[in-house]
Amino acid sequence: MKIVINFLLRKSRKADDGKTSVCVRITYQGNRIELATGIYSSTNHWDASRQRIKDKVIGARVDNERLDRIKTEIQDTFNQLRSTNEDFDVTTIKRKLLNIQESKGILAVFDYYLDSILAKLNKGYSMETYKHYKSSRKRLAEFISTNLRRPDISVQSIDYKFLDAFDVFIKKDFNNVQNTAWNYHKHLRRVLNLAVSLDYIDKNPYSKFKVGLDETHREILSMEELKRIEEKQIEIERLTVVRDIFVFACYTGLSFADISKLSDIHLQQKSEGKLWIIIDRSKTNNRCRIPILPKAKEILNRYKDYPKTNGKNLLLPVLTNQKMNSYLKELGDICGIKKNITMHVASHSNYFFLAENEQVARIKFLTGNDLETSESLFFSLFFTMQTKNDFFDCKGTKKLSKQIELLLEYLELDFSILINNTMVNNPTVFQRRQEDRQYE
Repeated sequence: MKIVINFLLRKSRKADDGKTSVCVRITYQGNRIELATGIYSSTNHWDASRQRIKDKVIGARVDNERLDRIKTEIQDTFNQLRSTNEDFDVTTIKRKLLNIQESKGILAVFDYYLDSILAKLNKGYSMETYKHYKSSRKRLAEFISTNLRRPDISVQSIDYKFLDAFDVFIKKDFNNVQNTAWNYHKHLRRVLNLAVSLDYIDKNPYSKFKVGLDETHREILSMEELKRIEEKQIEIERLTVVRDIFVFACYTGLSFADISKLSDIHLQQKSEGKLWIIIDRSKTNNRCRIPILPKAKEILNRYKDYPKTNGKNLLLPVLTNQKMNSYLKELGDICGIKKNITMHVASHSNYFFLAENEQVARIKFLTGNDLETSESLFFSLFFTMQTKNDFFDCKGTKKLSKQIELLLEYLELDFSILINNTMVNNPTVFQRRQEDRQYE
């Protein structure tokens, strides 16, 4: 498509002497812009058909030569942009003519953020975090390519409408639920915060666009369900291996990522002779110290000489997370458990099994989570999974069992305050701080 260049009088702009401003109109792909040339002419001296000042007017030759040079400059700029084989529009031509520096693209800023994460791996960021951000970058690139038909978009162009369209895109085209979409927005918001810090934009557009979180209910296995899985006779080797790793996770609280890297260097024997796992959590980098209960130790011994762990210095033959969760679903069906069993469920269930084994230790060190997460998980179980008789010594009294008193002490919580504030009947209160922290 060709560019169309026209000169005309902009009658709305007049100088003090009554002359009218001569502007240049650039039309490309059905869109147009107008720029002032700095030349003025009276209506009587302007030749509309030639788009030039009449030759008999004093100084016409000089002004007309300037108009010719302006037209040539515009045409040269257009040719340069077309030779790059990149998409451009009439606004791009304008910015080029006015020597306005092109602002950074949002994907370019995203790449800067990803490079920063890579440079800080294991020093504040994990590989899992990098993968999550890379996934968000991929979704954003797909949105820009599909909806805007461009390889990138200026970070200054991102506004409420852009964010809302992106929200619709990830929910409609990829069938993402609200909380999955929230994670994509969380990553993009942080990248835009970086753009603010780098002075690419003055304000983060997320200050106006808000994304909420839907309340979720974490699946936690009961002790009876865990025993059902443990004692089930299974003849298929892959399911037996997955079952053992899942049970090990339940009795240690380790995540899939942590179990995948578990090796001899993470095992330490204390002076009293008990074996402990001491490991830095992959997600938080918090160091946790986990006592190895008899059933967990039994599983480690079972796979001591297992072929798939020999030579790898790993304690357990862990498959990919996708395969583990797929086989766990199959295992749940075999055991008659209707809950959605995943490796994530195992780590959430962990410290309640420890309480029943009278092996309660400080929750935030056992789980590697922060105290707030541990508190929320504890009370989600208290209000939804167990009867109050399991937590109190005597029915009808407010005297707590010894195990639960110890657990509350380690969590640094005052149960009497919770009772007085009627939080017992409102478990969602414990999720309030998590929901308020939309973006860290």
